[in-house]
Amino acid sequence: MAEIIETTVYSLAELSEAAKERARDWYRQGAFDDDWYWAVYADFEQICEILGIALASVPVRLHGGGTRRTPCIWFSGFASQGDGACFEGDYSYARGSASAVRAYAPKDEELHRIADALLTIQWSNFFQLGARITHRGRYYHEYSMEIGVERDSPVYQAMTSTAEDDVAEALRDLARWLYGKLEDEYDYLTSDETVDEAIAANGYSFTEDGERFG
Repeated sequence: MAEIIETTVYSLAELSEAAKERARDWYRQGAFDDDWYWAVYADFEQICEILGIALASVPVRLHGGGTRRTPCIWFSGFASQGDGACFEGDYSYARGSASAVRAYAPKDEELHRIADALLTIQWSNFFQLGARITHRGRYYHEYSMEIGVERDSPVYQAMTSTAEDDVAEALRDLARWLYGKLEDEYDYLTSDETVDEAIAANGYSFTEDGERFG
């Protein structure tokens, strides 16, 4: 015989503090957008273009059957040893990159420093340096990038003694910068304040102990 069972449900604001934490945990684990990092990636792609880095890309199959290309950017995080970010691509000197970075991100001193470091290295080598950046291994961090640096000199002049290390370190610093931005974005999107706003905006309701209803 059919029965009608009534359940009282609550908005997040009506829950106890312990129940609110359970509701937030549900959102972070189940309703949180898997592509939360897309805005950071888009920003990074723009910065790479300014600095003279052509990111590699790979085709990704879409649900509708087509494909699109996605940049070779990876990360793991944010609580384990060895977490980090890395990317693949080709780097060469981009004229005006140091000033262009300042115009794009006027308050980001770390980006300014990286752009200046690359400019200094290139100036010492008549702006003839290029680098191939590839990923190796199972992990994603700045040291999982293999960086090969060459000088394209018409007279076969060798690069300066520290050029290879200096270019590699600047590119690894850029990967570190990316990881920091990803971590900042994740911390913001999973903060209590942002999660509470998302739960309220979606009209989710919960049982008294914070279990998602419906």
